[in-house]
Amino acid sequence: MHSIFLKYFDEVARQKSIRKAALLLNVSSTSVNRKILSVEDRLGVSLFDRTPEGVELTSVGTILLEHCRKVLHDYERMKILIDDMRDLRTGHINIHTIDSIAVGCLPRAMIEFGKIYPDISISVTTAQPEDVVQQVAEGTAEIGIAFTFSQHPDIRLLSEKSAPFGVLVRPDHPLAGRASVTVEDISHYRLVRTIDARGGKSIIDQAIATLVTPLSTHIFTNTLFLSKEMILANRGIGLYTKIGFYDEVERGDLEFVPLIQEMLANIRVGIFVSATSAIDTAKRLMCDMLAKEMSRMRLDS
Repeated sequence: MHSIFLKYFDEVARQKSIRKAALLLNVSSTSVNRKILSVEDRLGVSLFDRTPEGVELTSVGTILLEHCRKVLHDYERMKILIDDMRDLRTGHINIHTIDSIAVGCLPRAMIEFGKIYPDISISVTTAQPEDVVQQVAEGTAEIGIAFTFSQHPDIRLLSEKSAPFGVLVRPDHPLAGRASVTVEDISHYRLVRTIDARGGKSIIDQAIATLVTPLSTHIFTNTLFLSKEMILANRGIGLYTKIGFYDEVERGDLEFVPLIQEMLANIRVGIFVSATSAIDTAKRLMCDMLAKEMSRMRLDS
């Protein structure tokens, strides 16, 4: 319904008088009454009962008033958001993320963000999941994207998505085309996988340590770029989530086969900010755009 009618209707309901509402709205009583009568005629119902003392909402009018006030409230909130966005011309956003997000998902969100805030600069640092969490908690990073298995009281999770691990193989590999694989299935092949450059235990290390069946890693690296080249060259199979290889899988250059292993099959990736400081409109928009990009990705098959 037209916004003018919503304003007229809301004020008449508040004042219980068309004349009093018109005075407050600075319009004629005739204009207000004509607008209400026009909508009543279109709906085929009365919104007000007219009495000598003024007007009273009908049962239909009461239902419409609830809708009317919700629309007006949402409109005011939208205006505030737009005003905030208009005022935020410059600034800086510091993002820490796991490397797979930095490959495709984050760049796409940054491109869209730049169309709205072209003068806000962004710095991106890739790190291990626990370091991402720690940097956000300490205030070094304003936005973090990482696996959500590590909880911290000083961070607030804004959104998350299931991102199970699996194997990345070429389409001509014997494991290609399978609905899933087990640890036993992949134990016969050499792995390409990420290591923690600081010498710490990665999530893969933790999962492998619990396995009865040993896995043989042929290439260790802390760069996703090298991992892709080695997998594409058939020097091993990758043990990763689909995130960092999403474009290659979509193009058909690689295949992602889910791995049946409890710890690695239940991994989730999330976007989080500090729980101890407020997030401004620009940073919220960046988080929303990241969440939108992540939601578009089919990561479990």
